[in-house]
Amino acid sequence: MMNSWSDVATGQTDQGFLEVEAPLVSAIIPCLNEERTLGICIRKALDAFAKRGIIGEVVVGDNGSSDRSVEIARSLGARVAHQPVKGYGAAISAAAGSAHGKYLIMADADDSYDWSELDDFIDALEDGAELVMGNRFAGGIEPGAMPPLHRYLGNPVLSTIARWLHHSPIGDFHCGMRGFTRDAFQRMGARSPGMEFASEMVINAHRAGLIIREVPIKLYPDKRDRPPHLRSFRDGWRHLRLIVAHAPDTMYLLPGLILLIAGVIGLAILAAGPVTIGGQYFGIHFVAFSSMATLIGLSAILFGTLAKVAIAIYHPIPAGLMIAWLTRSRPLEWLVLSGGVLATVGFLGDILLALRWIFVGGSMEQSVHLTFVITTACVAGVSMVLSGFVLKLLLDNLDNRRVC
Repeated sequence: MMNSWSDVATGQTDQGFLEVEAPLVSAIIPCLNEERTLGICIRKALDAFAKRGIIGEVVVGDNGSSDRSVEIARSLGARVAHQPVKGYGAAISAAAGSAHGKYLIMADADDSYDWSELDDFIDALEDGAELVMGNRFAGGIEPGAMPPLHRYLGNPVLSTIARWLHHSPIGDFHCGMRGFTRDAFQRMGARSPGMEFASEMVINAHRAGLIIREVPIKLYPDKRDRPPHLRSFRDGWRHLRLIVAHAPDTMYLLPGLILLIAGVIGLAILAAGPVTIGGQYFGIHFVAFSSMATLIGLSAILFGTLAKVAIAIYHPIPAGLMIAWLTRSRPLEWLVLSGGVLATVGFLGDILLALRWIFVGGSMEQSVHLTFVITTACVAGVSMVLSGFVLKLLLDNLDNRRVC
């Protein structure tokens, strides 16, 4: 009786088909012109497999190397997955997609991570972890292994922001050495082609509810004779924008709700004119602040809702409560209806006030507060109507993906 692919691999020989036991661990190495150090990493990984007494494989995700990297990898028994799309994440995805192991462990090809030290990652995966992160700050950073800008500013700041926005306990959010199960890699669904792939993996792992652990590792200076592919400010910005864009609850919805409530209360209090509360005079400037808070808050809520649906379109995990509610209800209709009413009332109110000033006369200053309120209602209503149609497009895409 044939076993599943997780138990055996089938290869073709001159005599026919041969069942071969599948590897327990696949070492995933992204590569772009790493001929100086790639062989060192492959040998260390293979020696680690032999020392532990397990079957393992090395898969190199080649990103278009023009040196001898591919030749070296094949000569040492590694498989090469070619990836024409440029970028660290693209190379990792190609290698992971070609891997046969139950567990996948990834690290760079520059020998800055010690490929001979795989036991802690394998032990954690065998113990039930689905994603195992290395922590360089806990394990130690050798002199010259990390530029001061990255060690004392870039990595700590980005990791702190990511922990706050995504409620993550991970200490070293951007460590390049990590292990995961093949199933977990599919559930994470990371798709960024560049360096920000590392952040997306962790964010999506939390969103998917994976079991995540950290192990201390040591970081060594890379052994190459050329500058690294990493570009500090370009790649730092790419990490930051992904971290922020994937946090709609914290960045959009919660602040938006607070601003919207505060703005609406302010407009309600000041609609009829200036008021004095506790000896403090609240006049036209506070109406302007309230209008601004209302519109920014509403925009943040609408954008946050769109962001959550956009994330749900391509991230293959069970949808949250908001997405489930949006797919069951008719958001376009109620946004168009409520927004249309607000916009119509606000527009007609502005017209009536303008006609009064033209034909009746009188001091315009007495109705400036009310003008702010009805103009805010008009702008808010139009924003709701337009956002409703965009939301409908996104929800249709989400439904089509689920059908497929």
